[in-house]
Amino acid sequence: MKMSFRWYGDKDPVTLEKIRQIPGMAVIVSAVYDVPAGEVWPEEAIAHLKEAAASNGLSFEVVESVPVHEDIKLGLPSRERLLDNYCENIRRLGRAGVRVICYNFMPVFDWLRSELERPLSDGSNALAYDDEAVRAMDPKESELSLPGWDESYTRDELRGLLDRYAAVDAEKLWENFAYFLHRVIPACKEANVSMAIHPDDPPWPLFGLPRIITGAESYRRMKQIEPSVRNGITLCTGSLGASPENDVVAIAREFAERIHFVHARNVKWTGERCFEEAPHPSAQGSLDLYEILNALYESGFDGYIRPDHGRMIWGETGRYGYGLYDRALGATYLTGLWEAIEKSHRA
Repeated sequence: MKMSFRWYGDKDPVTLEKIRQIPGMAVIVSAVYDVPAGEVWPEEAIAHLKEAAASNGLSFEVVESVPVHEDIKLGLPSRERLLDNYCENIRRLGRAGVRVICYNFMPVFDWLRSELERPLSDGSNALAYDDEAVRAMDPKESELSLPGWDESYTRDELRGLLDRYAAVDAEKLWENFAYFLHRVIPACKEANVSMAIHPDDPPWPLFGLPRIITGAESYRRMKQIEPSVRNGITLCTGSLGASPENDVVAIAREFAERIHFVHARNVKWTGERCFEEAPHPSAQGSLDLYEILNALYESGFDGYIRPDHGRMIWGETGRYGYGLYDRALGATYLTGLWEAIEKSHRA
């Protein structure tokens, strides 16, 4: 297991100098954030990330993420140029030593919550999701600023994009996803890079938009589309675990061969399709992180893992879900779990 930490570049208040002090930290997860989706990343920008990590005793081996342009998800003719660019990014990242690309295929919205600062009983605050509140929103009209709400679009642009998706149901999105995989996996083989798709978060449809990467059946289908292990998975315990229907331990065992990256976090179910993000330890939420990591260990997992969304604790402010303190606690908890699991299997 290789412990990693997400870093948003030079402007991130959580600096590499701080990240390197977390015990067991080895790898930085980052991306070139100032290039529009669909365009080629400058090699100089990739090299800067690698050099910044190396100067702090860390390596840059995981990208999160290379965004998939909406025209690819929509299956528009413009996808050919965009896919050429995507493959070129894979090759450039491979030459720089990147081994895994985390990405998603969620239409329009990335991970989405209804609350950014839900107060918890211990005095901290966390991200939370309430399905009734989300269903009451109108993305064509709302002025809300939420994670997953792409503020790069004007309201008119967002309306137009949502209108174009009216003709894309789940089967059409699967068709477009298959086209994407058939184009990019050969480039991955050439570059020695593995793709690791992030599950939809939360794992159910939103605002009439299909979501297709939601659990075990989704992974079985994508495996049939492109059998190569380069067609891999980011096992996000919190995204999958938001639905009690997903047995995350069983998923970890069944798909271990193609789990290249793990986002480890806990969630606490608070109602039907309602949850709040919890501290990492198993007793604090609805997921058993010990059993999930044990399943990975017993299945031979040797990939990358990072603590995922953290609470805001000890008065910290910053990017919601991506402060330093609680994620650092999560990293040390996960490292301790892994050490205990390793030693228990040697006994």
